Amino acid sequence: MNSRLASLQPYPFQRLTQLIHGISPPADKKPIRLSMGEPQHAAPALVLEALKSNLAGLSHYPVTKGSAELRQSIAGWATRRFHLNKIALDLERHILPVAGTREALFSIAQAVIGRRTDSQQPAVIMPNPFYQIYEGAVLLAGARPYFLNTTEANGLRMDFTAVPEEIWLKVPLVYVCSPGNPTGAVLTHDDLAKLIGLAQHYNFIIASDECYSEIYFDEAKPPLGLLQVANDLGIQDYKHCLVFHSLSKRSSLPGLRSGFVAGDGVVMQQYHQYRTYHGCALPPPTQAASQAAWSDEVHVRANREQYRAKFDAVLKILKPVLDVERPAAGFYLWPKLPQDDEIFTRGLYARENVLVLPGTYLSREFEGVNPGQNRARLALVAPVPECIEAAQRIRNYVESLK
Repeated sequence: MNSRLASLQPYPFQRLTQLIHGISPPADKKPIRLSMGEPQHAAPALVLEALKSNLAGLSHYPVTKGSAELRQSIAGWATRRFHLNKIALDLERHILPVAGTREALFSIAQAVIGRRTDSQQPAVIMPNPFYQIYEGAVLLAGARPYFLNTTEANGLRMDFTAVPEEIWLKVPLVYVCSPGNPTGAVLTHDDLAKLIGLAQHYNFIIASDECYSEIYFDEAKPPLGLLQVANDLGIQDYKHCLVFHSLSKRSSLPGLRSGFVAGDGVVMQQYHQYRTYHGCALPPPTQAASQAAWSDEVHVRANREQYRAKFDAVLKILKPVLDVERPAAGFYLWPKLPQDDEIFTRGLYARENVLVLPGTYLSREFEGVNPGQNRARLALVAPVPECIEAAQRIRNYVESLK
């Protein structure tokens, strides 16, 4: 077996299962799980119809690049959404469909990170807290994570000025997540422009995880994207920039396993070669369904309306008893807790049959700080009435601690 497997930490949900082992929650209260960020809204009808209408495609091997029609729908969506009016997305050069951003965020590290001697072990920068796939991908690629703590002091955003010169010299890849998981923070134009400048100077690749970009609260102010800033700056061929988008959150299609990577033409050509061996081409029915999803915004706006209703109702219940704020985007709350996050999670489950995710399961101690300590991630993915019921039970538990 690969000896690097021993460096992987248990996945957050494995730890959560162990944490609540042996607890018998009240049987008279329906279980409500806010622990996993799995969208539970109904799948769009037009996507299901496209999927059913193209089942005959299962008789053919799909190509790694996907169909030209799918790539055209992706290019059209990205161009409209991020105002890519200076540097056109080339269907052959800049876009690859992927089997969900999880596999792509993992595989990009394997494709990008090269071998070095132990004394020159590559360092990959990532936010802290973070999506654990980043850390696992980096460790299995033979590199080491370098965390940037995202705390209230820096607006829950990555502070790239905090990285010393000796680290930048070892960096082949930087992961960013905007809107952030679990914080919901959105990187600014200045943040992304600064990072692009650093990538040009130190010659590293930016992997921008933007899978929550379509869940926001002000229709007039959607979150910025990395390619949008690169376009504004006139970065030809989107050099150093890769973005990762998914239909899981945008279209409530987590089971479809469909997304795309777009950006740097030179990197994408090499990543395409990697993927021909990796073997993650999307089945033709999935491609047809994805094309339908990327071509429609009506269901996405309806999706956002449901999330707005949840946040409005849940925050009204929780704000009087918890230190919690509406995020800039995404579907998570990231409250400060009145007690240790593991104790809170166990106590809430035992008393109210509501499951949340301890903040320390999404973060690591770095430079003496664990940004997830005494916080929890609450995923508002269930239907509105269930989220309201969960919020009331959480409030009941918090009030019981006084």
